[in-house]
Amino acid sequence: MSPRSTHLREQRHRMAQAVQQAQLSRRGVLSGAASLAMLGLLSACGTKGMGGAKPSPAADRSAEEALVRWSNWTLYLDLDDDGRTHPTLDAFQKASGLKATYTEDIDSNDTWYGKVQGQLSRGQDIGADIITPSDWMCERLIRQGYVQKLDHANMPNVVANMLPKLKDIRWDQGRYRSVTWQTGFTGIVWNKKAFPQGLRNVSDLWDPRLKGRVTVLDEMRDTMPMLLLDQGIDIAGDWTQTDFENSIDVLDKNIRNGKIRQVKGNSYKEDLISGDVVAAMAYSGDITQLNFENGDQWEFALPERKGLIWPDNMMVPVGSPHKANAEKLMDFYYDPEVAAEVAAYVNYVCPVLGADEAMKEIDEELVEDPLIFPTEEYLAQTTTERQLTLEEETLFQNLFQEVIGS
Repeated sequence: MSPRSTHLREQRHRMAQAVQQAQLSRRGVLSGAASLAMLGLLSACGTKGMGGAKPSPAADRSAEEALVRWSNWTLYLDLDDDGRTHPTLDAFQKASGLKATYTEDIDSNDTWYGKVQGQLSRGQDIGADIITPSDWMCERLIRQGYVQKLDHANMPNVVANMLPKLKDIRWDQGRYRSVTWQTGFTGIVWNKKAFPQGLRNVSDLWDPRLKGRVTVLDEMRDTMPMLLLDQGIDIAGDWTQTDFENSIDVLDKNIRNGKIRQVKGNSYKEDLISGDVVAAMAYSGDITQLNFENGDQWEFALPERKGLIWPDNMMVPVGSPHKANAEKLMDFYYDPEVAAEVAAYVNYVCPVLGADEAMKEIDEELVEDPLIFPTEEYLAQTTTERQLTLEEETLFQNLFQEVIGS
């Protein structure tokens, strides 16, 4: 075993001890890696976990301020040919009389959370009235009291048109604090010309011919479930810390031996375009868009050992002073015709009933695209991770960050 592997095993042992200590007493003073684990645990629990009260929602000034600010991921809203304007957002502003600002400032859930967690914990305005995190981050934000309760009376389209299977989810029964924006898949991608043999599973990324030209995602909740699946683990079942450690050893090994060029957020797309990266873990809609813009160079696939399915969700942060305006925007995007226009551009799974019929007026071929309107057979090749405990989330996140070096 290499010195670094020995160090990682020791690190895991210390972190596990820290979690056990945290379960017994939150007042204990720990050192080294144990302190890191404890800090992460307290952050994940929120201020209530430290004995304080959850922040109170901001007063709503929507009636006085005709403004709504939306924070989202890149390549996640329809864009005009000029590359500067969003047609559906322009239509919303015209129909509502509100000024809408749109910012693509989410590169990964963890980096975004690290920037705003302090403000959220104090109930402060983070400069956004709508945020669009992934499901596991949404669960954390709800648990911490960092988002506002939505008024369904202001969102008739959402109530009527959200896909039934999305209406009641474990972490937000009744959808009172979140509205699905889009759903997508995490899978594998390769440059068809540079690597014509293609990929069948995550382990194919370690092909010697790809050395130094592979990226994996810097979201622990994407990369690690994909590695667990590749090891034959049912991630929806009762997998263990040992299973996680075995999979993270694979990640560590392929970072150290140079097969993985970088661990990145959404900016992995730039490396695919430049040719620095030939194969990667990737998000489904990104690749469809890249192919449209750059000449159909890449192939996206779900691994034979399954890929991930996940939703990103619109939420109103606790410090937002424009909740009613945010609800108007959410409701606008649940009009089937608007949803179809967005789906035709972003190419993620559309959460809106009737959008498939509306899509026929835009592009009939897209109605048959499984990345937008997936069949049951396609969905059978996907899965989701079981719920992690707070202690597991903290321990696994710290182990992941240790391996990727951030």
